[in-house]
Amino acid sequence: MSDAVTLRDESYREVNFDGLVGPTHNYSGLAHGNVASMSHGGLVSNPREAALQGLGKMKALMDAGYAQGVLPPQQRPDLGALRALGFTGSNSEVLARAASEAPQVLRAVCSASSMWTANAGTVTPSRDAPDGRVHFTPANLQSSFHRYLEPETTGRVLAAIFHDERHFAHHSVLPATPAFSDEGAANHTRLCGEHGEPGVHLFVYGRQAFGGRIEPQKFPARQTLEASQAVARQHGLSDDQAVFAQQHPDAIDAGVFHNDVIAVGNGPVLLYHEMAFLDEGTTLDELRRKMATPLIPVRVPLEAVSLEDAVASYLFNSQLLTNADGSMTLVVPGECQEREAVWRTIQDHLLAGNNPIGEVIVKDVKQSMRNGGGPACLRLRVALSQVERSALTGRVLLNDGLHEELTAWVERHYRDRLAPDDLADPQLADETLTALDELTRILQIGSVYPFQLG
Repeated sequence: MSDAVTLRDESYREVNFDGLVGPTHNYSGLAHGNVASMSHGGLVSNPREAALQGLGKMKALMDAGYAQGVLPPQQRPDLGALRALGFTGSNSEVLARAASEAPQVLRAVCSASSMWTANAGTVTPSRDAPDGRVHFTPANLQSSFHRYLEPETTGRVLAAIFHDERHFAHHSVLPATPAFSDEGAANHTRLCGEHGEPGVHLFVYGRQAFGGRIEPQKFPARQTLEASQAVARQHGLSDDQAVFAQQHPDAIDAGVFHNDVIAVGNGPVLLYHEMAFLDEGTTLDELRRKMATPLIPVRVPLEAVSLEDAVASYLFNSQLLTNADGSMTLVVPGECQEREAVWRTIQDHLLAGNNPIGEVIVKDVKQSMRNGGGPACLRLRVALSQVERSALTGRVLLNDGLHEELTAWVERHYRDRLAPDDLADPQLADETLTALDELTRILQIGSVYPFQLG
């Protein structure tokens, strides 16, 4: 291997871009099929605590030597969406009328769900793309109204940060129809040796729009095979670079609404539950056949962790991170300690097993967990070379100074209590716009919000 190739490969690092929790973080129980979201609907939230918990996780991982980025929240409430639905008048009149006539719609347009940036889109690193650029496709999130509102702003944010066309390519959102229902990286895992080596992309879908027969019966399957195939085509991935696997419908019916609630991959390691895939054997065989590096499957059997415990603890919605010595660290939510079977499995099966996982870090992200999002939901993984990291626009790579500024920003602008009935408060809308306008200046990403664009 030449020195040039060695330098190129060693320059690659995975950057986890976490979503900042927005000022309207609330518990409205909007996500059908998300057990945690549904069970906590109507409770009082603490937006300030939620944002600080997220920043705390980012800071801890940055301090541990992992590359950490930041993505801004969306503009909420989405008054434009309310006006498009026929609510007229001043902002306060629009909010009051929506609260009176369509309270669930008001809750939807106030959702802070964009903090789960695993759903922001799907990313293909330049190492795998035929044109040598990093490719992005924002997810259409058409399966739920509150998330369907996100892709337009998400696309602007990604295009603002990953702006240099020499290094980054941005694709259109897939048609927002049930046939092409796309939930982004929450159903996509890249498996490889090192981050700078060629990878194989595991796309997991819940149903086939055309011709599929096996589907969940209780909760909807949010990702279609057709959407996953379309994204792979957009990014130029060949048949040898992609594996398409169906999620087990029984898992979806148990509350596993995304694959990242039942499986997580990193490098050559695939940590997954026995019930993750409808055809486990074929999925593993395809990965082994296409990967240049031997696959390291870490299987958690049903007898060790039930689907109920997997969903309640979010064991598989953990971050799996590579260390300099090749070992891996698993970042789990605090709820994993609260389930005896899960914590025992972590200690006896994962840490003591024949795999690279050598450390477990427990982080408190309870505010996010109550709405159904764990550590892995909060981040979008982007493998970047040193040249690509240098080409980023704005201040989006976390350091001590940026962390201090963002912490102070949250403490200035966020409420420490928010009930669903508070969402009609026009002052909350004003507070949010003021906060977001300041945030774009802190991050130096320009005008990305509808109110900034006129």
